This record gives sequence, structure tokens and C-alpha cells, in this order.
Amino acid sequence: MSDNHSGEPDSKRTLWRAIRKFFDGTEADQSLRAQLEEAIDEHEEGDAAGDEADGDLSRLEREMLRNLLHFSEHDADDVAIPRGEIVAVSEDATWDEVVAAFAQHGHSRMPVYRDTLDEVVGMVLIKDVFAHLAQGKVPKDWTAMLRQPLFVPQARGALDVLNDMRASRTHLAVVVDEYSGTDGIITIEDLVEEIIGEIEDEHDDAPEALLVELGDGMWEADARVELEEVGERVDPRLGDVEEDVDTLGGLAFLLAEQVPPVGAVLEHDSGWRLEVIAGNEKHVTRLRLHPPVPPQDESEE
Repeated sequence: MSDNHSGEPDSKRTLWRAIRKFFDGTEADQSLRAQLEEAIDEHEEGDAAGDEADGDLSRLEREMLRNLLHFSEHDADDVAIPRGEIVAVSEDATWDEVVAAFAQHGHSRMPVYRDTLDEVVGMVLIKDVFAHLAQGKVPKDWTAMLRQPLFVPQARGALDVLNDMRASRTHLAVVVDEYSGTDGIITIEDLVEEIIGEIEDEHDDAPEALLVELGDGMWEADARVELEEVGERVDPRLGDVEEDVDTLGGLAFLLAEQVPPVGAVLEHDSGWRLEVIAGNEKHVTRLRLHPPVPPQDESEE
């Protein structure tokens, strides 16, 4: 005789028992992960038509559980904001420039560097800046309010970085490469987003399309667009790369065998031409894709 007095479906009870074990830290091995994945799959099969059973886990909840199960597979380099997208201030900046940087970008904390981003000397918090603004005071030396961020290697696990942040109560980590240079930064929000998905707030700009069709067969693309998407939307030959390259910018680097300058036109074996329309000496940011030129009719001389 069954002792299920709660009226819950057995599959749901099984799922939640597995989840409790996972969070309790017991039996948190690959076998348990597989059981959780299988239980989630079973729920999704029953939700294929789009109607969710009353009291069952929603799609969002299942997605978050999947992200959590795979969270430990990521390292710091996977979740970091790339170096080229870091918003930071120089320690030589004036007080007005620091205030303006916070007003423009809407961040709660920013790294502070000396000379280049490879020498991060601290971070400044908006709450410390606001304390002076509220009192109408201009500090004699604003760098005196600098706080120390975490410094983590690229290969450190994302879960370890999260634990480091919790233990030190520091919500910004600088990711360093093998040469001790700055590879990127991680905020606590970046780690949370790996589990619950993208968090948009009032300071975030509307997301820009990474791949836009221009007409006449041409496309304009952000260098960060995945080759898989380029292959699906533009031409599968552009997405078929044997080398370890994931983005269109990486493909441009591969074709040029260096960081191509703005204005460079790179020939792909498929006949597509990749024109670099924005970037700098360190990386490409935008490209324009020109379609293959159809063969000319040589019937007339």
C-alpha cells in the first residue's frame, strides 16, 4: 500500500527528494546529477504541448535547475566580462570624471587602474561616492576610498569564485591570465545570471542585434556573434570551421593570421568577404559580410 498521503505525483516527489539531496551536499555526484536531469526531462516531456500541470515546476524553474546543475562546469574565463568591455577609471582621473563615469554607465562598482588595465589597483563603489555627494564634499584624494577586489586565475571554477565572493564579501573579481594581465572581470550579478538568466535593469541599453541583414545579400555583424548563428542565418560554410574558433571575430583573426585593421577585406574559401568596419589594434568589433560574386557569363567576348 502506498504511503503517499500528500497526493503529490510520485515523479514530483522523486524530483524534490533529489533536489534536497543535491543542496544538502549528500550524494552530489555525477549519478545524482544524471537522476536530476532525467527527472527534469520527464517533466518536460509532459509539458511538450505548452500546458503545465498545476503545481508542477515551470519551464523557468526547470531551466534554472539545469543551469545550476551545470554551473560547476564553468570557469572564471567562461563567465567573465571580456577585457574589451570593461568599464574602468584611471587613478589619475579627477573627482568629476569619476562621478561622470558612474552617471554614464550606471554601475555600482568599477575597477581602478594605473596606466593600463593590466595594473588594477582597486575598485571604487558608488555608495562611497554618493556619501561624499550627499554631503556636498569633494574629497582631497578620492583614491583613498579604494577597496580591494578579488584576483582570480582564468581556470578557477565559477562555483569557487562565487564562494570566494561570499567569504570575502567582495562582489567584483578581476580575472588574470597566465602573464598576470587583466583578462576580464566578474561581478556577483554575472554569476547569478549563469543560473537565473539575464538580468536587465533600468541602466541597461536595449540589446542590439549581433547579426543584421542589410539587403543585396550583405550582412553587418558584431564580432562576438557565434559562428553557429552565422552558419544558420547566412551561409553554413561560414560556420564550418575545424579550428577552435567560436565567433566571427575569431574567424577574421584566423583568416588574417593577426588582428586585421579597420578596412581590411578578408577572403573566405566560400567566396564570402569579411570587411572589418570597426575595431582597434587589439581586436575587431564589427564586420560587414559581402556575398560571393556570381560567376560572370563568358559566352560573350
